[in-house]
Amino acid sequence: MMQDYFHLLAAFLDGAMRGTEQYTCWLAAEASDFVRFNRSAIRQAGHVAQRYLTLRLIDGLRHASCTLAVAGDLGLDRALVAGAVADLRALLADLPEDPHLLVATEVQSTERIVTSRLPDTAAMVDEVLSCARGHDLVGILAAGPIWRGFANSCGQRNWHESASFHLDWSLYHQGDKAAKASYAGFDWDSAAFRARFDSAAAQLAMLRQAPVGISPGPYRAYLAPAALNDILGMLNWGCVSEKALRTRQSPLRRMRDEGLRLNRAVTLAENTAGGLAPGFQADGFLKPERVQLFEQGRLAGSMVSPRTAKEYGIAANGADSGEAMASLDLAGGELPVSQVLAQLDTGVFISNLWYLNFSDRTNCRLTGMTRFATFWVENGEIKAPMNVMRFDDSLFRMLGENLLGLTRERELLIDSDSYGARSTGSALLPGALIKDFAFVL
Repeated sequence: MMQDYFHLLAAFLDGAMRGTEQYTCWLAAEASDFVRFNRSAIRQAGHVAQRYLTLRLIDGLRHASCTLAVAGDLGLDRALVAGAVADLRALLADLPEDPHLLVATEVQSTERIVTSRLPDTAAMVDEVLSCARGHDLVGILAAGPIWRGFANSCGQRNWHESASFHLDWSLYHQGDKAAKASYAGFDWDSAAFRARFDSAAAQLAMLRQAPVGISPGPYRAYLAPAALNDILGMLNWGCVSEKALRTRQSPLRRMRDEGLRLNRAVTLAENTAGGLAPGFQADGFLKPERVQLFEQGRLAGSMVSPRTAKEYGIAANGADSGEAMASLDLAGGELPVSQVLAQLDTGVFISNLWYLNFSDRTNCRLTGMTRFATFWVENGEIKAPMNVMRFDDSLFRMLGENLLGLTRERELLIDSDSYGARSTGSALLPGALIKDFAFVL
């Protein structure tokens, strides 16, 4: 078992310390199936099994770290880890003391093992191919277990193990026209997948109509959960970081300094208990089950890493060094999804956004472009697909005075990033109905 292997490796490190030395180690491992689709056929299939150990050696306020690719074989890995300890030890004497180093000394061991409920990957692939008949489907399926572990010299041991899947696909029409969809979670539900696929297929049928263009200006708009995720994802770019707020670099600075508020419907949290990410971070500090960041539109908290906690004499709340959310949770509202088009009335239905960036960080102003299935709606009916448009608007307006409502139903979105390793990020989000969404091109 991966957990037994990790504990034995940690025991070996316990015996490798000298004098006042301490260590921390972090294991990130996975066993993932990847299947890539193109033109509704399997184009590439493979399995990735990898284990990375990040080892930090600490002596007083001096510390050094390295990351090793380990084999999972104790006979081989003990020698590799012993060599890494020796190399780090040789570095410590030449390193300056770190005044902001905060080490977890209170032993808080945890274990969370969620037994895999996934069917065989081949069964999921068969369902995808069956639904895709007659369409031009392109996408990727990633599935399998993910392991995270932490250990230190104090005897703390933390373990997280779960299995999930993420299917990200598009039904292609022509040119830049495609209907994009995703399905992710811990349980594969054939009926739920079929419903998602049928919804994308319905959008594809609409995309076969001639696209329309609209003049730049403010329009009533509906942001589907995936589009809203793109906007809220920007909060992880130095917005909810306590360090960024303290140094006045956060785009949310005016909320802290001037009391600026969003719409009362906005209640946002880092919900570790309901997400995919482990309940501990790489320095060994535990994450609360929930950290409230916005409460009825008010900035209620922030992500605080151990270094920021030490620097400012405040309590850490389990944030990693980047002080970003890993398990974003936005409360739903009162708008039923079935009533979205009727409430939108005349405006723009936006499925996805991309190329987002800050155009004015001081006022939390974002710019980006529509992508895939974006439609012009009149009198509650989709009339035609739209040409690509650029928006430029402030989060303070979009989720403030211009927010008309959030949907009652929410969607779990698992981060599809697999560059280097599968991400454990997730977001549970409603859709958002917005008045005067500002298109500029």
